[in-house]
Amino acid sequence: MEELTIGLHVHSNLSDGTGTLKHISEAALKANLDVLITTDHNLWIQDLDGYYKKGRKRMMLLIGEEVHDNTLREGKNHLLVFGQNRELASFASDPQNLINQAKRAGALTFLAHPIEDTLEAFGEKSFSWLDWNISGFTGIELWNQMSEFKTRSQKIHQAFLHAFFPYLMMQGPLERTLALWDHLLMSNSSPVVAIGGVDAHALHIPLGLFHVTLYPYEFQFRCLTTHILTPSKLTGALLDDKKMILDALGAGHAFVAYDLPASTHGFRFTVNSKDGQFLMGDRVSARNGLTFQVRLPRRTYCRLIKDGTVIKEVTDREVLTHLTKDTGIYRAEVYLDFLGKRRGWIFSNPIYAVD
Repeated sequence: MEELTIGLHVHSNLSDGTGTLKHISEAALKANLDVLITTDHNLWIQDLDGYYKKGRKRMMLLIGEEVHDNTLREGKNHLLVFGQNRELASFASDPQNLINQAKRAGALTFLAHPIEDTLEAFGEKSFSWLDWNISGFTGIELWNQMSEFKTRSQKIHQAFLHAFFPYLMMQGPLERTLALWDHLLMSNSSPVVAIGGVDAHALHIPLGLFHVTLYPYEFQFRCLTTHILTPSKLTGALLDDKKMILDALGAGHAFVAYDLPASTHGFRFTVNSKDGQFLMGDRVSARNGLTFQVRLPRRTYCRLIKDGTVIKEVTDREVLTHLTKDTGIYRAEVYLDFLGKRRGWIFSNPIYAVD
């Protein structure tokens, strides 16, 4: 299997970001992304998918959309849509119909920043997901960089510190979002795929005669990413590459990664049974016994979680192994010490052990 790194949930100057698609794509190339998925608000433009190249490096740009109902005073139920074949903003007022229409348009759907706090000192509202009478969505945005900024920056001095030194802010997905994900995993009959999104805008903040850019695109692309496992590297065949990327995301063959402290490339969470080896996102029969294995890019702290409960953990190790015959939903979390604090590093999608 090959491993591709995706930067997603990105806004350009076509909505409320500041960079052109060309500028953003060049920043993604510099940050060594393989795939960039832009998601401008209630705007999808056809025929802009393609490649950007620098030397031998190829990066694929895909145009998605962040759809939401602008008439709502709170929440707005923001939905990330990837891979559609038509505009979907007209369905924003009814989240279930929106999800259904996105499916018909061949798209994946992820609930954006499902839990988010207000940031009252700066007049920033919460855009949490509010309508839970829904089904059929692909997954949720488990870790959103700008939502985390709001939560970690409730005091003015924290906000300024995190604005100018953003690497001090990131600690991991909100515990409430992790708990929500576990609840959805156990209550839904279908998988719920987790992704990580930067929610990049690269806003320009005036300071007298100067201005600063709040969280530049390239910096964010070096931070929070989603890694997918695919049968091959990008081939340059647009439709084939696009299908391969969306298939891997939809299947949950992916993990959420904080790449700034150290590269997460090479992380693997697998299970072996008499039927073979299975990846994150897969279903496997537990009937004849399972061997779960987490392999880490470096020695650190890792824990294995089953049905929302930690069942095994290792410290200063590169491998965690667990033998069982128990059914359940298994996922891995990895933490790394960085700048004097233990921070979230890798969050795998689950493996589903069934009868």
